[in-house]
Amino acid sequence: MSGPFGQTIMVGKLFASGDLHADRRAEFAETWAHLGDLDAAVDVLQGALELVPTWGAGWFRLGEYLERVGDLDGAAQAWGRAIQEQPDDPFGAVLRRDLLREQPLSDTMPPAFVEMLFDQYAPRFETSLLDHLDYQGPQIIADALAQRTEPVVDRALDLGCGTGLIGPVLRPYCRHLTGVDLSQAMLDEAFAKAVYDRLDKADIQAMPIPDQPFGLIVASDVFNYLGALERIIGWCAASLAPGGILVFTVEQAHGRDVTLRKTQRFAHGRAYVSDLLQTAGFATIENRDVVLRKDRGDDVTGLCIVARFPTVTGRRLDDGEAQFDVVDAD
Repeated sequence: MSGPFGQTIMVGKLFASGDLHADRRAEFAETWAHLGDLDAAVDVLQGALELVPTWGAGWFRLGEYLERVGDLDGAAQAWGRAIQEQPDDPFGAVLRRDLLREQPLSDTMPPAFVEMLFDQYAPRFETSLLDHLDYQGPQIIADALAQRTEPVVDRALDLGCGTGLIGPVLRPYCRHLTGVDLSQAMLDEAFAKAVYDRLDKADIQAMPIPDQPFGLIVASDVFNYLGALERIIGWCAASLAPGGILVFTVEQAHGRDVTLRKTQRFAHGRAYVSDLLQTAGFATIENRDVVLRKDRGDDVTGLCIVARFPTVTGRRLDDGEAQFDVVDAD
């Protein structure tokens, strides 16, 4: 299976069926696939699945073989069976199946898939991003924050913090820094940096509203793993203090609101993001084109968005009634 930026990541122990004979057949199938005889690989793996028909990882792998031999209907059926056997879908079968359709049906990624992906990728995450993919995330966020003139905030949140690459960028802008990520292995890497005051493991699509609001929320290269952004943007609006700032990046889609790319990441349209922020009550301060990183030598273009949640001020009129004014970002 592919990593978050196209690298190959082995399914590892989750690929085991629990049946020794089936596992040996699967290893034999891998050998045939490595040698280029995919028809033989399909036959052998189908034999393994006859022994363990509830083996979700086996069905996922069969779908990959079938796609490579051009049997797209068979691949879709195999991935559907993988989802049936493992509804939490740790291998991302729903995404692979959707990519065979002209119009994908999924608007988000299975959390179990994202967690497994980054747990396996964590040890080489930063090396891959910085040394091989020319990742610009920290610099993009640093440039966006440098243009703000607000004082240091009490509390900031690194949403989807990963290994903590953005942490040192955020530290000068806050007194207390929290990082949240779905992958414990990524959080372990972030903890070693000793930059964060608090690190939490959580699905950012299912977090409660915090008791204390944040003055700054940053999500660098995170929303492309979510798809539809209505829920997370709503959460950010509810979790920011009045006048708080939201900074995030997305891969840019042209012509559609949300697009699932062959890289198994989502891209978002400029108008979709702007309309969503306006609906949630934000005032957009900045919406600029950026190059996020390289992918197979080509630039991955995106957007860097800076938005402020309005400040509400109040005053009492002569007749005793209260009047409230929403103060825009500018």
